[in-house]
Parts: sequence; structure tokens; C-alpha cells
Amino acid sequence: MTLEERIQAAESRIFKVVFPNTTNHYDTLFGGMAMYLMDEVAFITATRFARKKVVTVSSGKIDFKQPIPADTIIELVGKVMRIGNTSLDVEVEIFDQNGRLILSSPEKIINVSQLLSGVYFVKCLGINKKLYCSKFVKI
Repeated sequence: MTLEERIQAAESRIFKVVFPNTTNHYDTLFGGMAMYLMDEVAFITATRFARKKVVTVSSGKIDFKQPIPADTIIELVGKVMRIGNTSLDVEVEIFDQNGRLILSSPEKIINVSQLLSGVYFVKCLGINKKLYCSKFVKI
């Protein structure tokens, strides 16, 4: 399996319903609950890619673009965005049932040190949404 195929195979999608017990006094999803769900999807994505134990090391900026009302069905999508020697970045986005982007954040996940030695080519999406390709050498 090529690196590109492994990245695509690691993409994870989870659907959740925003129940009233996960909402605030505005009847919208608690921000902390959204972050919890995003971390869960980032973990699943990283684990599917690395096939090893992983942990969350840090979380980048989170942009809350829209409130998420109770009873909304949301889709969380995790994608591997960058691969390092001992870490990888996973982007997680939350969409509503109409496909509208609600929330996004890159998550940093550690421990892909168990990858086989070799040369990998990684496609990365930059801040400006421009696609970059970089070479990754695992010794």
C-alpha cells in the first residue's frame, strides 16, 4: 500500500446526534464537548494510520464557525495532514446535516516512530488551502 493510500484509508468519519445533555444554556453544543469529539476522531484517524498506540500532544487553533443546536446530526471527519518522524498532524472538521462546515482544527498526534524505513511523499494542505508535496525519509 502506498503512503497516499494509507493516508486515504486512515480518513475517519463519525456521525453523532447533539443530545440535550451535551448542550449549554443556549441549547447549542458545549464547546468542550465539541473538542472532546474532535479529539476522539483525531485519535481514531491517527491510530488507523500508524497502527500503533498514539496520544494527543497538542491541539491547534479551533474555529467555531457556527453554533450547533440540539437535535442536530453532525459528521466529524478526521484526515492525516502531515507526517513527521515521531508525530503526525490530523485535521478534524465538523459538518452539519446540510454539509456546512461548523468547526475545524488541526490536532497534533505523536508516535508514528514504528513506520517502516523508507522514503515517503506526503501531500499537505497549506493555510492558504494550496496543496504542497513534501518528501519524508524514515531511517
